[in-house]
Amino acid sequence: MRVLFIGGTGTISSACTRLAAERGIELYVLNRGHSWRPIPDEVTRLMGDIRDPASAVSAIGKLKFDAVVDWVAFTPEHVETDLELFRDRTGHYFFISSASAYQTPPTSLPVTESTILDNPIWQYSRDKIACEERLVRAYREEHFPSTIVRPSHTYDCSLPPPRGGWTAVDRMRRGEPVVVHGDGSSVWTLTHHRDFAKGLIGLLGREDAIGESFHITSDEWLNWDRINQILARAAGTTAEIVHVPSEVIHRYDRRWGESLLGDKTHSKIFDNSKIKRFVPDFRATIPFSRGAEEIVTWFDTDPSRKIIDEELDQTMTRIIADWRQAFPV
Repeated sequence: MRVLFIGGTGTISSACTRLAAERGIELYVLNRGHSWRPIPDEVTRLMGDIRDPASAVSAIGKLKFDAVVDWVAFTPEHVETDLELFRDRTGHYFFISSASAYQTPPTSLPVTESTILDNPIWQYSRDKIACEERLVRAYREEHFPSTIVRPSHTYDCSLPPPRGGWTAVDRMRRGEPVVVHGDGSSVWTLTHHRDFAKGLIGLLGREDAIGESFHITSDEWLNWDRINQILARAAGTTAEIVHVPSEVIHRYDRRWGESLLGDKTHSKIFDNSKIKRFVPDFRATIPFSRGAEEIVTWFDTDPSRKIIDEELDQTMTRIIADWRQAFPV
C-alpha cells in the first residue's frame, strides 16, 4: 500500500508512522518538518503545510495514495481542504476525530460507536463533531470513501496524563500537593500510543471500514487518584492529592476547566469489540504502570525536557490554598 499521513510525527501518529514502516507500507508524511520526533529512514517526508493548499499540492505533486490519514484536521474548513485535495487522489480517507465527541456526560457506559455525539461544553469536541458530519455528508452525496477514528486519551513518553506536562510530577517530587478534579473517583481510559497504532494500521487496506467509525482505546480503567499515584510511584515519590470540583478549577483556569467539564470530569470507558472485530490482532497490552515508567525515564534522561508550566504551577498552588482556607480539614 501507498499511504499518506498528514502530520505523522505527533504524540499519537508517531507510533503509527513507525509501525507502518515496520510492516512494509510505502509511507509518505506531509508536514513542515518541525517536530523533534524523527521519522524512520524508510518513510518519505513531503515538506509542505496542509494549511496552505498550494504548498500541499506542490509537495504531493502527482502522487496518488491507497489511503490518506489526516492527523491534524480540527475544523470543518480543514476537512473541506482535504476533500478538495484528495477526491481524486485516494481510495480511502481516514479522519482522526476524538472520543470527547461522544455524549458528555454519558448516559450509559461503556461507550460504543453508536453512542450519540454531543458535547455541549468543549469547543474542540464540537468542531470534531462538525468535521464528522461534513464527512458523513460527503459519503452520502458523493461516496467519498472515509473512515472516522476516535482516539481517547492517548499518551507517549513525553506526555504525562495530568495537565501541564512534567509540572505535576515536579510538584510531587518537591512534596507539593497536586489538584485532582472531583473526588478522584471518576474512571478514565489511558491508551499508550503504540497500542493505538496496532488498531489504526490494522484498518489500512480494509475496504469494509469505509463509511464506518471506530474508537481505539485500552481496556484498562483507572480512576484519577490511581493515575496520579501510579505516576508518583514511577517517579519514586508519593502524591499528595487535593480534590477540587471541576467547576471551581474552571473559575481559575478556563482552558483547564473546559477540558475537565467537557471531558475528564466524567467517567469514560469504551467497548472495543468493533475494532477487535475488524482488526482481530488488536489488543492493548501496555498498562499505565509501564507507560508511567517510560514517561519518568524519558524526562529523567534529559533534564532539559523537564519544562515547568510556571503559570499552571502557581494556579495550582493558589487553588489549593484557597480551597483549604474555605474548607479546612
